[in-house]
Order: sequence, then structure tokens, then C-alpha cells
Amino acid sequence: MKLHIISVGGKMPAWVQQGYGEYAKRMPRELQPNLLELPLANRSKNANTQVLKAAEAESISSALASLPGQLRLIALDVKGKALSTEGLAEKMSYWQMEGLSPCLIIGGPDGLDQSVLRRADEKWSLSGLTLPHPLVRVLMMEQLYRAWTITQNHPYHK
Repeated sequence: MKLHIISVGGKMPAWVQQGYGEYAKRMPRELQPNLLELPLANRSKNANTQVLKAAEAESISSALASLPGQLRLIALDVKGKALSTEGLAEKMSYWQMEGLSPCLIIGGPDGLDQSVLRRADEKWSLSGLTLPHPLVRVLMMEQLYRAWTITQNHPYHK
């Protein structure tokens, strides 16, 4: 199983890179995440968010086309389904048994375009709270690591 993460937005602050990197390096070799950072659409004071999200959706579509294997597309969206960590662990086990490669898609500060949401196999919400865009990457990676530790009976989850 390959783990892919497509994230709109680059040039993350050092604390984001460090937090994400800490949990990514803890993942086993077979689950090392493949992070694809896509540039934000150019934002200006009077920019139309729908146009920006559509431009970012085109970048996401191109990135998806470059990924190998049978993908399970998971869009992170505030209106998505909330999962427990144990539920995520069950999903990870299922993906491994079925040979699916999850591809988690993190939109820009304005979220994901409807075309991406329609294409997704699943939509997840990390929280009912509004989270800072950079923090999503760190929280998601920590939860993936925590879910993996559950599948391995590792004490980290306790």
C-alpha cells in the first residue's frame, strides 16, 4: 500500500514541516507518505474564491493522473464524515488487505472545489472546528501514525 497526500499550498512554516516530518518518519517503510505540494492559485484582494478553487482543482487532477496504482481518493472537507482514530485504523487495515493506495487531498485555505469533492470516494472532517490550513497537515499525519500504531498494538496510542 502506498500512502499519497496531495496538499494545496507550499512554503509551510518550519513548525509545520517539523511536525509533519516527525510523524512521517515514524511511519514504517511501506507506509512512507508521498507528499505532493501544489501551489496555491494566485490570490489578490478581489479574487473570486470559486475561480481560485477551480484552478487548484485542475492542479489536483493533474497530480492524481501522475500517481500509480488503484487509488482511494479521500477529500478532507469540513462537511465530511468524522472518524475516530480506531475507525481510521480499521480503514487502514482494509486498504492494506484490498491493495488500495489512499490519496488524501487537502485543499487550500478556501477548501476544495466541488469537482474534487464529487470525484472523491470519501470525504473526511478532522474536526468540527475551523482549523488553520497548515495545521491540518500535521494533525492528519499524526492521526495516520496513531492509527497505524493501533493496527500494530504499539503502545503509542495508549
